[in-house]
Amino acid sequence: MATTKTLFKKLQNIHSKVPYIQKANKSTQYSYAGSSDVLGQIHNLMDEENIILVPEITNHNVDTSANRKGTNVYFTDIEMTMTWINTDNPEERLSSKWYAQGIDTAGEKGVGKALTYGEKYFLLKFFNIATDDMDPDSFQQNVESKKVPEPITKEQEATLNKLFESMAKATGNEVSVVSAGYLKKSKATDVTNLSHDKASALIELVTHQLTKQTEKAGS
Repeated sequence: MATTKTLFKKLQNIHSKVPYIQKANKSTQYSYAGSSDVLGQIHNLMDEENIILVPEITNHNVDTSANRKGTNVYFTDIEMTMTWINTDNPEERLSSKWYAQGIDTAGEKGVGKALTYGEKYFLLKFFNIATDDMDPDSFQQNVESKKVPEPITKEQEATLNKLFESMAKATGNEVSVVSAGYLKKSKATDVTNLSHDKASALIELVTHQLTKQTEKAGS
């Protein structure tokens, strides 16, 4: 007599078969995995294991605001209970509380969008499914990397020039030689080409080395 698989075993089987989903859809800013991508991967596996997922809205709220064009925007947030049911043994169930949001300008689609969004991300997180490189955190890092660096300030520029002069006196080298050596480390040809962050790091470096040079000369 065959042993009936438990709900947990069935869920584990699905977990082992969907380790990754490629983000096939693109917006103007980033790639993302659509609901059809996620459901398409998992739906057949759920049927194979004879389990179903029942979403239930337990609480909801709708806020309205106007955007810059004066159009009303409806922000819907819903609290949900997502329940897995083993159809081979309907008494065997597993429920998880969940939360989702939906934004709409027409007003009537907010709940539907929130449900779709909620189901997709519930499945992704429940089964620990990885998606490719443009998740929200990675996208933010990508945006940050493309920002124009803050330029060096006049105060930083003056401080570095004084430090270069002091280091030149301490080492017996020309100021131009000292400054060129330090700027090369920062991949810059002139002080004015440095960013604020690189200038700060260079000030700290030269100050530290100048202190050591002075201590060495005085010993």
